Amino acid sequence: MHREFLMGNEAIALGAMAAGVRLVAGYPGTPSTEVLETVAKRNPGSIYVEWSVNEKAAMELAAGAAYSGARAMVTMKQVGLNVASDPLMSLEYVGVKGGLVVMVADDPGPISSQTEQDTRTFAQFAKVPVFDPSSVAEAYEMIQEAFDFSEKYHTPVFFRCTTRVDHGYEAIQVKDADEYKDVPMEGFVKDSSRWVIFPRLSLKNHGLIEQRNQELTTVLSEYPRNAIQKENGSYGDNSARKGIASHGISYMYTLDSLDEENHVRLLKVAMPFPFPEELALQFLEGLDEVLCIEELDPVIERALLQICGKHHLNVRIRGKLTGDMAAAGENTMLSVGRAIGSFLGLSEEPLPKPADIPLPVRPPVLCAGCPHRASFYAVKQAMKGKKTIYCGDIGCYTLGNAMPLDMCDTCLCMGAGINIAQGVGHLDKGTKCFAFVGDSTFFAAGLTGVVNAFYNQADMTLVVLDNSTTAMTGHQPHPGTGRTVMGQVVEKVSIEKVLRAIGLTVVETVNPLDFAQARDTIQRVAEEPGVKAVIFRSPCIAVTKPAGHSAVAAEKCVGCKKCIRELGCPALILKDGKAFIDASLCTGCTLCEQICPVGAIDGGCKNE
Repeated sequence: MHREFLMGNEAIALGAMAAGVRLVAGYPGTPSTEVLETVAKRNPGSIYVEWSVNEKAAMELAAGAAYSGARAMVTMKQVGLNVASDPLMSLEYVGVKGGLVVMVADDPGPISSQTEQDTRTFAQFAKVPVFDPSSVAEAYEMIQEAFDFSEKYHTPVFFRCTTRVDHGYEAIQVKDADEYKDVPMEGFVKDSSRWVIFPRLSLKNHGLIEQRNQELTTVLSEYPRNAIQKENGSYGDNSARKGIASHGISYMYTLDSLDEENHVRLLKVAMPFPFPEELALQFLEGLDEVLCIEELDPVIERALLQICGKHHLNVRIRGKLTGDMAAAGENTMLSVGRAIGSFLGLSEEPLPKPADIPLPVRPPVLCAGCPHRASFYAVKQAMKGKKTIYCGDIGCYTLGNAMPLDMCDTCLCMGAGINIAQGVGHLDKGTKCFAFVGDSTFFAAGLTGVVNAFYNQADMTLVVLDNSTTAMTGHQPHPGTGRTVMGQVVEKVSIEKVLRAIGLTVVETVNPLDFAQARDTIQRVAEEPGVKAVIFRSPCIAVTKPAGHSAVAAEKCVGCKKCIRELGCPALILKDGKAFIDASLCTGCTLCEQICPVGAIDGGCKNE
């Protein structure tokens, strides 16, 4: 054993390695990404690791490994679970041979997601057991237990963390490589009665799953991480007859908000499904009131309400459903402390007054020199005066919705923009319909939309924003980059060839940083009938070095502010009534040079 200062996601990765994982697959998405990246970085050479084309592919890949008796892990964020749910729902009915852990990172807030969905609720729906760690150290230990549990009960299991555990840091004890478990792999054994899902098998296994999960409510009452902490101090005689139930990072906030030597009875729920019913009954014994402190859905609250009803207990359960806890958003030390103070009738200490210093508002924006800005600007200028809809997608380019670009009218989920554009176009023939999709998203979720558009004779323009990386989640490789996460150099999957193979006849590739060519291409292509595509190809500025920096000749600048007003580039500011370029931000993309009406800007060198 040795000690390391680790991010939660790193600890999860090392815990999986210590458990003998042999295959790890996933799709990048904050706050889950670092788990797979850490396995790839620390891989001793015995683990197969891949960024799959999407979460569905990753889940099916891991299923194959688990069918063979190998331990496998899938990584994704909570909205990625929606993509993976098709194979997962059936996989629970089929079962596994090797341990299979589905690591899902939930995002209360949300900080970087479309939804605040709760994987604990999804676990109930899918009938899949779920682990819910409360700290980095516990995540490291618990992921190892999750593999053992999965193998023992022949079921995939969820390992559900939230952002504050995923991205929290802690110095913890971890195993040395020679202490890692070596789990023998039997290999795939043909057995169509087990691995081929038919209605008859589903009916039989459904009954077995329900029976197993009912039995697990007793088994998990003995799981050490599901625990009761007895009341003490002035609450030691239980005269208050109050208790608090919590989970995950909220449990840590609860501990920090209470006096270690003077607190009410606590219930920590580390496995919320199947719910540890017998342990909950012990916790509820003698109590009048319970406050449930949890993030996202009232999972614990509803479970305790059900148990009270089932066993005719006169205990008032409070939490989100009663308005004692916020129905949405992320818990904090402050919000948890206030809720506990109100519940226990403690006097609240006055909060410190906020600083009187006005802080600047800094909404997220496209980076200076981002080729997406040039792409959006070219389309906007090309379509001036025309009725349009610009359907966006998930990625950096969602930031195209910000002023002054204002080029993202819709954003739903990965790949949705392509189909939304079709839906509008079929009913509103006078609208020029555009769908923007990034290169990584094109492979992950865009292909079926393009096939649907071509097959159903849609009239739309597909704009692929190809910056040669998966930028928003940290520059992971994808099928179009020509390399894998394991460092293999492979043949790139050509977006042009894929589009032409589908049947598109109008497919043009242009550098968006050549403004005139980009604008003219859009004007011409948009007039073509049917489905047509423009690929704007220019590398992300984070993976290429600037070739120069543009500068404004103050004596030439007339202060018209066109560059600032139309581009919204963070490197462009107004100084003494003239445009000024911050050289520390500028990448020399030359877009501002090309649109300056008086030629007052030069010095840049756009990437070809």
